[in-house]
Amino acid sequence: MSPPHTSPHLIYFADPMCSWCYGFAPVMQAIRAEFGPRLPCRLVLGGLRPGTTTIMDTDAKTRTRAHWDHVHEASGQKFDFTFFERNDFIYDTEPACRAVVLARRQSPDAALDLLDRLHLGFYAQNRDITQADILADLAADIGLDRAAFKADLADPSLQQETWQDFQISQQTGVNGFPTLIAGTDPAQEYALVTAGFQVQQRIIPALAHWLSQQA
Repeated sequence: MSPPHTSPHLIYFADPMCSWCYGFAPVMQAIRAEFGPRLPCRLVLGGLRPGTTTIMDTDAKTRTRAHWDHVHEASGQKFDFTFFERNDFIYDTEPACRAVVLARRQSPDAALDLLDRLHLGFYAQNRDITQADILADLAADIGLDRAAFKADLADPSLQQETWQDFQISQQTGVNGFPTLIAGTDPAQEYALVTAGFQVQQRIIPALAHWLSQQA
């Protein structure tokens, strides 16, 4: 875990296999581009469905497809709907979350970069990001060493660190993703930026106003 920030910063609760987080990805990219190091962001993995062991049935696919349609309509993000032709997919979000936590050990930016790449791979390219080989391939796409990354994915301490993220989300009271909060001192209350999808045109001005008040 990195030291707590004592200057303006964001904490982003998200999951690589959360479709609304994928819809929100361009907004997070815009935040990073607009504010850069003035407003660093730490990613906490939410754990949407960690440890799932059952294969998606027809009802689950129907519900998931409806979510994807809504996200597409709200955000304009592209989806590869051939995903729903899979017959043996298990929607376990833990491996992808674990991969992002591993990237976070490199840097907060690496975690956000890998989150973006996993979102794109899963939703727009129909890549199976529950599989270690695919996770390592996508990590290599953002410049991480593929062989080392795949080996480190099996580190038991990494799994423990990932589940600690899930516990942080629960203890913080975050029960939906994406959730973005802003603060200056961990001992003080955080301001809620958004709980759920929101458009860039509302988020950027609100953050700029908040940041101006912290000077």
